[in-house]
Amino acid sequence: MYPIKKLQDCATIIAGQSPESKYYNSTGEGIPFFQGKADFGELYPKVRVYCSSPNKIAQYNDILLSVRAPVGPTNLSPGTVCIGRGLAAIRPDDSLDLKYLLYYFRYFETQLSAKGTGTTFKAINQKLIKNLEIPIPPLNEQSRIVARIEELFSELDKAVDTLKITKEQLAVYRQAVLVDAFRVVTNSTHLKIGYVCAKIVDCPHSTPKWEKNGKLCLRTTNFKRGYLDLQSPNYVSEETFNDRNRRIIPQPGDVLYSREGSVLGIACTIPSNVYPCLGQRMMLLRSGEKLNNRYLMHYLNSPMVTNHVIATKGGTGSPHINVGDIKEFQIPIPSLEEQSNIVRQIEEQLSSCDNVEKTVDAILTQADAMRQSILKQAFEGTL
Repeated sequence: MYPIKKLQDCATIIAGQSPESKYYNSTGEGIPFFQGKADFGELYPKVRVYCSSPNKIAQYNDILLSVRAPVGPTNLSPGTVCIGRGLAAIRPDDSLDLKYLLYYFRYFETQLSAKGTGTTFKAINQKLIKNLEIPIPPLNEQSRIVARIEELFSELDKAVDTLKITKEQLAVYRQAVLVDAFRVVTNSTHLKIGYVCAKIVDCPHSTPKWEKNGKLCLRTTNFKRGYLDLQSPNYVSEETFNDRNRRIIPQPGDVLYSREGSVLGIACTIPSNVYPCLGQRMMLLRSGEKLNNRYLMHYLNSPMVTNHVIATKGGTGSPHINVGDIKEFQIPIPSLEEQSNIVRQIEEQLSSCDNVEKTVDAILTQADAMRQSILKQAFEGTL
Protein backbone atom coordinates (compact mmCIF):
# COMPACT_ATOMS: atom_id res chain seq x y z
CA MET A 1 0.00 0.00 0.00
CA TYR A 2 1.44 3.33 -1.05
CA PRO A 3 1.47 6.43 1.17
CA ILE A 4 -1.59 8.65 0.74
CA LYS A 5 -1.35 12.43 0.60
CA LYS A 6 -3.97 15.11 0.27
CA LEU A 7 -3.65 16.89 -3.05
CA GLN A 8 -2.89 20.20 -1.33
CA ASP A 9 0.21 18.57 0.22
CA CYS A 10 1.69 17.44 -3.10
CA ALA A 11 0.50 20.01 -5.61
CA THR A 12 -0.26 23.69 -6.08
CA ILE A 13 -3.95 24.27 -6.78
CA ILE A 14 -5.14 27.39 -8.62
CA ALA A 15 -8.88 28.03 -8.74
CA GLY A 16 -9.98 29.67 -11.98
CA GLN A 17 -11.64 33.07 -12.04
CA SER A 18 -13.27 34.58 -15.09
CA PRO A 19 -12.14 38.08 -16.08
CA GLU A 20 -14.59 40.74 -17.20
CA SER A 21 -15.97 40.01 -20.65
CA LYS A 22 -14.58 43.29 -22.02
CA TYR A 23 -11.13 41.68 -21.86
CA TYR A 24 -12.15 38.72 -24.08
CA ASN A 25 -11.17 38.71 -27.76
CA SER A 26 -10.67 36.37 -30.69
CA THR A 27 -7.87 38.37 -32.33
CA GLY A 28 -4.96 36.95 -30.33
CA GLU A 29 -4.53 39.87 -27.93
CA GLY A 30 -3.16 38.67 -24.57
CA ILE A 31 -2.99 34.98 -23.68
CA PRO A 32 -5.30 32.03 -24.43
CA PHE A 33 -8.38 31.89 -22.20
CA PHE A 34 -9.99 28.57 -21.31
CA GLN A 35 -13.34 28.59 -19.57
CA GLY A 36 -14.14 24.90 -19.14
CA LYS A 37 -14.60 21.46 -20.65
CA ALA A 38 -16.00 22.91 -23.90
CA ASP A 39 -12.45 23.93 -24.84
CA PHE A 40 -10.89 20.50 -24.18
CA GLY A 41 -9.26 18.24 -26.75
CA GLU A 42 -7.83 14.75 -26.20
CA LEU A 43 -4.82 16.05 -24.25
CA TYR A 44 -4.58 19.81 -24.83
CA PRO A 45 -7.42 22.31 -25.18
CA LYS A 46 -8.13 24.21 -28.39
CA VAL A 47 -7.66 27.97 -28.30
CA ARG A 48 -10.81 29.86 -29.26
CA VAL A 49 -10.68 32.96 -27.04
CA TYR A 50 -7.92 35.21 -25.71
CA CYS A 51 -7.80 37.46 -22.65
CA SER A 52 -5.87 40.72 -22.38
CA SER A 53 -6.27 41.06 -18.59
CA PRO A 54 -6.22 37.60 -16.92
CA ASN A 55 -7.11 37.02 -13.27
CA LYS A 56 -5.86 33.46 -12.77
CA ILE A 57 -3.04 31.89 -14.77
CA ALA A 58 -1.97 28.31 -15.44
CA GLN A 59 1.50 27.40 -16.69
CA TYR A 60 2.65 24.94 -19.34
CA ASN A 61 1.62 21.34 -18.52
CA ASP A 62 -0.41 22.25 -15.45
CA ILE A 63 -3.32 19.82 -15.21
CA LEU A 64 -6.56 21.60 -16.09
CA LEU A 65 -9.46 20.09 -14.15
CA SER A 66 -13.06 20.80 -15.11
CA VAL A 67 -14.81 21.69 -11.84
CA ARG A 68 -18.32 22.47 -13.09
CA ALA A 69 -20.74 21.26 -15.74
CA PRO A 70 -19.21 18.69 -16.04
CA VAL A 71 -17.02 17.76 -13.09
CA GLY A 72 -13.93 15.64 -13.66
CA PRO A 73 -12.54 15.85 -17.23
CA THR A 74 -8.89 16.85 -17.57
CA ASN A 75 -6.46 18.35 -20.08
CA LEU A 76 -2.96 19.80 -19.90
CA SER A 77 -2.24 23.50 -20.25
CA PRO A 78 -0.54 24.21 -23.61
CA GLY A 79 1.36 27.19 -22.19
CA THR A 80 0.75 30.27 -20.06
CA VAL A 81 -3.02 30.63 -20.14
CA CYS A 82 -5.90 32.34 -18.35
CA ILE A 83 -8.39 29.99 -16.66
CA GLY A 84 -12.02 30.79 -15.93
CA ARG A 85 -14.25 29.63 -13.10
CA GLY A 86 -15.01 26.32 -14.79
CA LEU A 87 -11.43 25.12 -14.32
CA ALA A 88 -8.78 24.58 -11.68
CA ALA A 89 -5.07 24.26 -12.47
CA ILE A 90 -3.07 21.61 -10.61
CA ARG A 91 0.74 21.77 -10.57
CA PRO A 92 2.31 18.64 -8.98
CA ASP A 93 5.42 18.96 -6.82
CA ASP A 94 8.59 16.87 -7.18
CA SER A 95 6.99 13.84 -5.51
CA LEU A 96 4.60 13.32 -8.41
CA ASP A 97 5.10 12.43 -12.05
CA LEU A 98 2.86 14.75 -14.11
CA LYS A 99 1.41 11.96 -16.28
CA TYR A 100 0.89 9.74 -13.23
CA LEU A 101 -1.30 12.41 -11.64
CA LEU A 102 -3.12 13.10 -14.92
CA TYR A 103 -3.94 9.42 -15.40
CA TYR A 104 -4.98 9.15 -11.76
CA PHE A 105 -7.51 11.94 -12.30
CA ARG A 106 -8.79 10.17 -15.41
CA TYR A 107 -9.12 6.93 -13.45
CA PHE A 108 -10.90 8.84 -10.67
CA GLU A 109 -13.10 10.94 -13.00
CA THR A 110 -16.40 9.11 -12.44
CA GLN A 111 -16.02 9.13 -8.65
CA LEU A 112 -15.03 12.80 -8.71
CA SER A 113 -18.03 13.66 -10.87
CA ALA A 114 -20.31 12.00 -8.29
CA LYS A 115 -19.03 14.45 -5.68
CA GLY A 116 -20.44 17.42 -7.60
CA THR A 117 -23.29 19.31 -5.96
CA GLY A 118 -25.73 21.96 -7.14
CA THR A 119 -29.25 22.23 -8.55
CA THR A 120 -28.66 24.15 -11.80
CA PHE A 121 -25.40 22.33 -12.59
CA LYS A 122 -22.98 20.13 -10.66
CA ALA A 123 -19.74 21.64 -9.33
CA ILE A 124 -16.97 20.96 -6.83
CA ASN A 125 -15.26 23.57 -4.67
CA GLN A 126 -11.61 24.21 -3.91
CA LYS A 127 -11.85 22.67 -0.44
CA LEU A 128 -12.93 19.34 -1.92
CA ILE A 129 -10.12 19.47 -4.48
CA LYS A 130 -7.50 20.24 -1.83
CA ASN A 131 -8.62 17.26 0.26
CA LEU A 132 -8.59 14.68 -2.54
CA GLU A 133 -6.42 11.73 -1.51
CA ILE A 134 -3.65 10.71 -3.89
CA PRO A 135 -1.59 7.47 -3.58
CA ILE A 136 2.12 8.32 -3.89
CA PRO A 137 4.35 5.39 -4.92
CA PRO A 138 8.09 5.99 -5.45
CA LEU A 139 8.85 8.01 -8.60
CA ASN A 140 10.36 5.02 -10.40
CA GLU A 141 7.12 3.08 -9.79
CA GLN A 142 5.07 6.05 -11.00
CA SER A 143 7.17 6.08 -14.18
CA ARG A 144 6.64 2.34 -14.64
CA ILE A 145 2.87 2.71 -14.23
CA VAL A 146 2.76 5.58 -16.75
CA ALA A 147 4.89 3.65 -19.26
CA ARG A 148 2.66 0.57 -18.98
CA ILE A 149 -0.55 2.62 -19.32
CA GLU A 150 0.80 4.36 -22.42
CA GLU A 151 2.01 1.09 -23.94
CA LEU A 152 -1.47 -0.42 -23.61
CA PHE A 153 -3.19 2.79 -24.73
CA SER A 154 -0.96 2.83 -27.81
CA GLU A 155 -1.99 -0.72 -28.72
CA LEU A 156 -5.63 0.19 -28.15
CA ASP A 157 -5.28 3.34 -30.28
CA LYS A 158 -3.86 1.30 -33.16
CA ALA A 159 -6.82 -1.07 -32.97
CA VAL A 160 -9.25 1.88 -32.87
CA ASP A 161 -7.54 3.49 -35.88
CA THR A 162 -7.90 0.23 -37.81
CA LEU A 163 -11.61 0.09 -36.97
CA LYS A 164 -12.11 3.71 -38.05
CA ILE A 165 -10.43 2.92 -41.36
CA THR A 166 -12.82 -0.03 -41.70
CA LYS A 167 -15.76 2.36 -41.24
CA GLU A 168 -14.37 4.65 -43.93
CA GLN A 169 -13.95 1.69 -46.27
CA LEU A 170 -17.54 0.63 -45.60
CA ALA A 171 -18.75 4.08 -46.67
CA VAL A 172 -16.80 3.75 -49.92
CA TYR A 173 -18.14 0.23 -50.44
CA ARG A 174 -21.75 1.41 -49.95
CA GLN A 175 -21.31 3.90 -52.77
CA ALA A 176 -19.69 1.24 -54.97
CA VAL A 177 -22.70 -1.03 -54.40
CA LEU A 178 -25.01 1.66 -55.78
CA VAL A 179 -22.75 2.44 -58.74
CA ASP A 180 -22.58 -1.24 -59.70
CA ALA A 181 -26.31 -1.77 -59.25
CA PHE A 182 -27.31 1.07 -61.56
CA ARG A 183 -24.56 0.43 -64.11
CA VAL A 184 -26.54 -2.56 -65.42
CA VAL A 185 -29.49 -0.33 -66.38
CA THR A 186 -27.60 2.46 -68.12
CA ASN A 187 -29.05 1.29 -71.46
CA SER A 188 -32.62 1.40 -70.16
CA THR A 189 -34.96 4.21 -71.11
CA HIS A 190 -34.17 7.36 -69.13
CA LEU A 191 -37.09 9.52 -68.05
CA LYS A 192 -37.36 12.68 -66.01
CA ILE A 193 -38.10 12.03 -62.33
CA GLY A 194 -40.95 14.52 -62.61
CA TYR A 195 -42.54 12.30 -65.27
CA VAL A 196 -42.37 8.98 -63.38
CA CYS A 197 -43.42 10.31 -59.96
CA ALA A 198 -47.09 10.69 -59.12
CA LYS A 199 -46.30 13.62 -56.79
CA ILE A 200 -43.27 15.76 -55.97
CA VAL A 201 -44.10 18.25 -53.22
CA ASP A 202 -41.94 20.79 -51.43
CA CYS A 203 -42.13 21.32 -47.68
CA PRO A 204 -43.71 24.45 -46.19
CA HIS A 205 -41.18 27.28 -46.13
CA SER A 206 -41.70 28.13 -42.48
CA THR A 207 -40.27 27.03 -39.15
CA PRO A 208 -42.70 24.81 -37.22
CA LYS A 209 -43.67 25.77 -33.70
CA TRP A 210 -42.24 22.83 -31.76
CA GLU A 211 -44.03 21.16 -28.86
CA LYS A 212 -42.90 18.64 -26.22
CA ASN A 213 -45.59 16.21 -27.36
CA GLY A 214 -48.10 15.96 -30.15
CA LYS A 215 -47.87 14.99 -33.81
CA LEU A 216 -44.63 13.86 -35.45
CA CYS A 217 -42.86 16.49 -37.54
CA LEU A 218 -39.71 15.52 -39.45
CA ARG A 219 -36.38 17.32 -39.57
CA THR A 220 -33.53 16.65 -41.99
CA THR A 221 -31.45 15.54 -38.99
CA ASN A 222 -33.74 12.47 -39.00
CA PHE A 223 -32.61 11.62 -42.53
CA LYS A 224 -30.05 8.84 -43.01
CA ARG A 225 -29.20 7.31 -46.37
CA GLY A 226 -31.84 4.64 -46.81
CA TYR A 227 -33.82 5.07 -43.60
CA LEU A 228 -35.55 7.52 -41.32
CA ASP A 229 -33.97 7.78 -37.86
CA LEU A 230 -36.69 8.54 -35.30
CA GLN A 231 -34.68 7.98 -32.12
CA SER A 232 -35.01 11.72 -31.37
CA PRO A 233 -38.49 12.64 -32.65
CA ASN A 234 -39.87 16.17 -32.79
CA TYR A 235 -43.47 17.20 -32.33
CA VAL A 236 -45.96 19.89 -33.28
CA SER A 237 -49.57 20.59 -32.31
CA GLU A 238 -52.41 19.00 -34.26
CA GLU A 239 -53.26 22.41 -35.72
CA THR A 240 -49.70 22.91 -36.99
CA PHE A 241 -49.62 19.30 -38.23
CA ASN A 242 -52.77 19.76 -40.31
CA ASP A 243 -51.59 23.11 -41.63
CA ARG A 244 -48.27 21.66 -42.80
CA ASN A 245 -50.07 18.77 -44.50
CA ARG A 246 -52.31 20.97 -46.65
CA ARG A 247 -50.22 20.32 -49.80
CA ILE A 248 -49.93 16.57 -49.28
CA ILE A 249 -50.44 14.05 -46.48
CA PRO A 250 -47.21 12.00 -46.21
CA GLN A 251 -47.76 8.24 -46.35
CA PRO A 252 -45.62 5.18 -45.54
CA GLY A 253 -43.45 4.40 -48.55
CA ASP A 254 -43.14 8.00 -49.71
CA VAL A 255 -39.56 9.04 -50.50
CA LEU A 256 -38.12 12.00 -48.60
CA TYR A 257 -35.19 14.02 -49.92
CA SER A 258 -33.16 16.65 -48.09
CA ARG A 259 -32.69 19.64 -50.34
CA GLU A 260 -30.60 22.13 -48.39
CA GLY A 261 -27.66 22.63 -46.02
CA SER A 262 -25.17 20.19 -44.57
CA VAL A 263 -27.44 17.17 -45.19
CA LEU A 264 -28.17 18.08 -48.82
CA GLY A 265 -28.93 15.08 -51.01
CA ILE A 266 -30.02 12.36 -48.57
CA ALA A 267 -32.98 10.15 -49.48
CA CYS A 268 -35.01 7.84 -47.23
CA THR A 269 -38.53 6.41 -47.11
CA ILE A 270 -41.29 6.80 -44.55
CA PRO A 271 -41.59 3.46 -42.71
CA SER A 272 -44.79 1.54 -42.04
CA ASN A 273 -47.22 2.99 -39.48
CA VAL A 274 -45.48 6.40 -39.45
CA TYR A 275 -47.64 9.39 -40.40
CA PRO A 276 -45.65 12.63 -40.07
CA CYS A 277 -45.74 16.15 -41.41
CA LEU A 278 -42.78 17.77 -43.15
CA GLY A 279 -40.45 20.19 -41.41
CA GLN A 280 -38.09 22.39 -43.42
CA ARG A 281 -35.48 21.86 -46.15
CA MET A 282 -37.02 18.68 -47.57
CA MET A 283 -39.28 17.45 -50.32
CA LEU A 284 -41.54 14.43 -50.76
CA LEU A 285 -41.59 12.18 -53.84
CA ARG A 286 -44.41 9.69 -54.38
CA SER A 287 -43.53 7.13 -57.03
CA GLY A 288 -45.84 6.49 -59.97
CA GLU A 289 -46.96 3.16 -61.42
CA LYS A 290 -43.71 2.68 -63.39
CA LEU A 291 -41.43 3.30 -60.43
CA ASN A 292 -40.50 1.22 -57.36
CA ASN A 293 -40.23 3.65 -54.43
CA ARG A 294 -37.10 2.04 -53.00
CA TYR A 295 -35.49 1.95 -56.44
CA LEU A 296 -36.05 5.72 -56.57
CA MET A 297 -34.65 6.18 -53.06
CA HIS A 298 -31.47 4.22 -53.80
CA TYR A 299 -30.99 6.06 -57.09
CA LEU A 300 -31.25 9.43 -55.33
CA ASN A 301 -28.61 8.23 -52.85
CA SER A 302 -26.27 7.01 -55.59
CA PRO A 303 -23.07 8.88 -56.50
CA MET A 304 -24.54 9.59 -59.94
CA VAL A 305 -27.11 11.89 -58.35
CA THR A 306 -25.26 13.17 -55.28
CA ASN A 307 -22.16 14.14 -57.28
CA HIS A 308 -24.35 15.96 -59.79
CA VAL A 309 -26.19 17.80 -57.01
CA ILE A 310 -22.97 18.86 -55.29
CA ALA A 311 -21.31 19.92 -58.54
CA THR A 312 -24.24 22.02 -59.70
CA LYS A 313 -25.74 23.22 -56.41
CA GLY A 314 -22.95 22.91 -53.80
CA GLY A 315 -21.57 26.43 -53.87
CA THR A 316 -20.98 28.28 -50.64
CA GLY A 317 -23.21 29.38 -47.79
CA SER A 318 -26.27 27.14 -47.64
CA PRO A 319 -26.30 24.92 -50.77
CA HIS A 320 -29.77 23.86 -51.89
CA ILE A 321 -31.70 22.19 -54.68
CA ASN A 322 -35.24 23.01 -55.75
CA VAL A 323 -38.18 20.78 -56.62
CA GLY A 324 -37.90 21.98 -60.20
CA ASP A 325 -34.30 20.73 -60.39
CA ILE A 326 -35.24 17.27 -59.11
CA LYS A 327 -38.10 16.99 -61.60
CA GLU A 328 -35.60 17.47 -64.43
CA PHE A 329 -33.20 14.75 -63.23
CA GLN A 330 -33.08 11.69 -65.50
CA ILE A 331 -33.55 8.20 -64.02
CA PRO A 332 -33.13 4.86 -65.85
CA ILE A 333 -36.46 3.00 -65.93
CA PRO A 334 -36.14 -0.77 -66.49
CA SER A 335 -39.14 -3.03 -65.90
CA LEU A 336 -40.68 -3.11 -62.43
CA GLU A 337 -39.42 -6.68 -62.06
CA GLU A 338 -35.86 -5.58 -62.79
CA GLN A 339 -36.24 -2.62 -60.43
CA SER A 340 -37.29 -5.04 -57.68
CA ASN A 341 -34.29 -7.27 -58.40
CA ILE A 342 -31.94 -4.29 -58.23
CA VAL A 343 -33.46 -3.18 -54.92
CA ARG A 344 -33.09 -6.69 -53.49
CA GLN A 345 -29.46 -6.89 -54.62
CA ILE A 346 -28.64 -3.46 -53.18
CA GLU A 347 -30.32 -4.13 -49.85
CA GLU A 348 -28.70 -7.53 -49.38
CA GLN A 349 -25.26 -5.98 -49.82
CA LEU A 350 -26.02 -2.91 -47.71
CA SER A 351 -27.43 -5.16 -44.98
CA SER A 352 -24.08 -6.96 -44.84
CA CYS A 353 -22.40 -3.55 -44.50
CA ASP A 354 -24.79 -2.66 -41.68
CA ASN A 355 -23.94 -5.83 -39.79
CA VAL A 356 -20.20 -5.20 -40.09
CA GLU A 357 -20.65 -1.58 -39.04
CA LYS A 358 -22.69 -2.57 -35.98
CA THR A 359 -19.89 -4.92 -34.93
CA VAL A 360 -17.28 -2.20 -35.47
CA ASP A 361 -19.33 0.34 -33.49
CA ALA A 362 -19.79 -2.13 -30.63
CA ILE A 363 -16.03 -2.72 -30.45
CA LEU A 364 -15.34 1.03 -30.59
CA THR A 365 -17.73 1.50 -27.66
CA GLN A 366 -15.90 -1.25 -25.77
CA ALA A 367 -12.60 0.57 -26.42
CA ASP A 368 -13.61 3.35 -24.02
CA ALA A 369 -14.46 0.78 -21.36
CA MET A 370 -11.13 -0.96 -21.99
CA ARG A 371 -9.31 2.35 -21.46
CA GLN A 372 -10.98 2.71 -18.07
CA SER A 373 -10.17 -0.92 -17.27
CA ILE A 374 -6.48 -0.27 -17.95
CA LEU A 375 -6.52 2.73 -15.60
CA LYS A 376 -8.37 0.74 -12.95
CA GLN A 377 -5.77 -2.02 -13.06
CA ALA A 378 -2.94 0.53 -12.98
CA PHE A 379 -4.16 2.27 -9.84
CA GLU A 380 -5.33 -0.86 -8.06
CA GLY A 381 -1.92 -2.48 -8.41
CA THR A 382 -2.73 -5.26 -10.88
CA LEU A 383 -1.16 -3.87 -14.05
